[in-house]
Amino acid sequence: MSPFLITRTLPEDAVGADLRADVLSGLTRTRKELPPKWFYDARGSELFEEITRLPEYYPTRAEREILLARAPEIAAAAGARTLVELGSGSSEKTRHLIDAMLPGLDSYVPVDVSESALTGAAEALTADLPGLRVHALVADFTRGLALPGTPGPRLVAFLGGTIGNLLPAERAVFLRSVRSLLAPGDGLLLGTDLVKDERTLVAAYDDEAGVTAEFNKNVLAVLARELGADVDPADFDHVAVWDPEREWIEMRLRARQALTVKIPELDLVVPFAAGEELRTEVSAKFRQATVRGELAAAGLELTRWWTDEEGRYALSLATAR
Repeated sequence: MSPFLITRTLPEDAVGADLRADVLSGLTRTRKELPPKWFYDARGSELFEEITRLPEYYPTRAEREILLARAPEIAAAAGARTLVELGSGSSEKTRHLIDAMLPGLDSYVPVDVSESALTGAAEALTADLPGLRVHALVADFTRGLALPGTPGPRLVAFLGGTIGNLLPAERAVFLRSVRSLLAPGDGLLLGTDLVKDERTLVAAYDDEAGVTAEFNKNVLAVLARELGADVDPADFDHVAVWDPEREWIEMRLRARQALTVKIPELDLVVPFAAGEELRTEVSAKFRQATVRGELAAAGLELTRWWTDEEGRYALSLATAR
């Protein structure tokens, strides 16, 4: 008998259906765009791991610094018996938090679209911590989520600054959906990258080694493999720009010349003018007041705020009202 449970709520064909819908919608708009989740096939995930080790990319190091220094404080403030992690992946960085929450932690519920990542993480955790109950969910948390029956209080963790990939209206919907999972007194641990100087921000998304450029262009390889798109990544340049009004970074792919992309699986022909851009990611940066206001609008009260020593990144604890 397996020492952990895995429940699939994501239909087997959901990923392919979502990709087709996103490509059809995003590439037929006046301003072309694709959501950033399509970066993360096996190669894209490898590239992102490489990005997290680059000198320019500070968010992962800053978040790890906070977790290493503050995990016992976070655990004490949350007082949770169940930890739910959205977009858990390998659960590697969360291990600091899990260790701090023991022995009071009864259950860990990792949520991810990748069953292989969940299986690997669950096997490692249950081998090291045989007393911890692990119930993994193969699910897309942006579609709504039903959690297994685990003891409260619960702490939902959404780390990595991933919330910045959602547009403001999407963030509002997401935070309300998280609040709907929580009972009064349950908590949300949220990772947010903070507003800082433009040079530092742009460098984090346009490194000298060109790893982020390769990562950005990987979405084109996904379109070619999954949908038969006749697209050449060499026909596009990687672009990262800071929007000071919206306070977010945009990653884009810019056509080097006029070209046409044919996508047989969708019976779609997509023209690009020379210099035309395809937006592939928004990464919002936050201020404490912004985080507090967005949480409050969803019925969550910001109760604790931790940053790294340089004040580049924050983990916040919010309590369900």
